[in-house]
Amino acid sequence: MPVRGVRGATTVEENSSEQILEATRELLVEILERNQLNDFSEIVSAIFTTSPDLNACFPAEAARSLGMKQVPLLCASEIAVPGGMPRAIRVLLHVNTDKTQSDMVHVYLREARKLRPDVTSAQ
Repeated sequence: MPVRGVRGATTVEENSSEQILEATRELLVEILERNQLNDFSEIVSAIFTTSPDLNACFPAEAARSLGMKQVPLLCASEIAVPGGMPRAIRVLLHVNTDKTQSDMVHVYLREARKLRPDVTSAQ
């Protein structure tokens, strides 16, 4: 079965564990629903990144709270590019699926919609 990538991003108003976890859960739920991922065994792995101004917690904690206890998760910090979007959380899910890459729905929420105006799911 092919492995496909699904991207997503969101933002928070402040560097707090509560906001990071809530926004990450919201993002993951939306990605799972839009891509009809009903079983966590379909998820090969997930990489989470945060902008350098977010360090109150690991976004992967939100995935664990949703039940992704067997999915390998990794958190990292984005490169501190001047003018980069502040308070951003990004995710790249690798999933086993028979869908084509063009069938995968990438999800951008809140201010992160501005990151990918070319992606219709960001609108």
